[in-house]
Amino acid sequence: MWYSAIFRFLRRRLILGLILFLSFSYCVISYLGKTDFLNNDDVMIVKRTQPFIWRSLQQHNSSSDDTNCRNSVQGKVLIVDDRGYLCLISEVLQNGCCNDLLASVTQYNCETCKPNNCCTIYEHCISCCLQPDKKEVLENVLGKASEENNVLFASVADHFELCLAKCRTNSESVQHENSYKDPKAKHCFGELAPVNVDSEV
Repeated sequence: MWYSAIFRFLRRRLILGLILFLSFSYCVISYLGKTDFLNNDDVMIVKRTQPFIWRSLQQHNSSSDDTNCRNSVQGKVLIVDDRGYLCLISEVLQNGCCNDLLASVTQYNCETCKPNNCCTIYEHCISCCLQPDKKEVLENVLGKASEENNVLFASVADHFELCLAKCRTNSESVQHENSYKDPKAKHCFGELAPVNVDSEV
């Protein structure tokens, strides 16, 4: 009778040991089978599928009478069209362009922008970003984005779309995931992220 109790005890230990051994073996085999996942050769590379379109100053200054404009749409008060004109919503023509004949409408407005290419107002950021002389800065942004396989910047088709995307606040604009690095100038189109205001003090 005592030997049956020992046999049951050993049988339970043997079954538990066998289950543990098989589980461990399965984990090891699964892990070794997935080492290819860690290989950098399999990383998806994002490439542009279409050429990037830069508009010249002459194209930006072409008459708005015969063309339609895309605009920033987002603002409650201000709008920027794809020629770089900044205007009030009430000054937008039916074709989507700002009425550039009005004295209040400005082109390439960098009024609230700092030398680090960060601006207080989103529409000022877009308008300033559209300046033809910002092309070099934006080419660097695109180059850096392709190195980092940034899907968003790989999908933009032209200068205007790039400025719309770049001027939006993103993870580079925030610190501790809940506050802006520079709450006054959080819309940036340059390579560098906003400077942390707390670290400057």
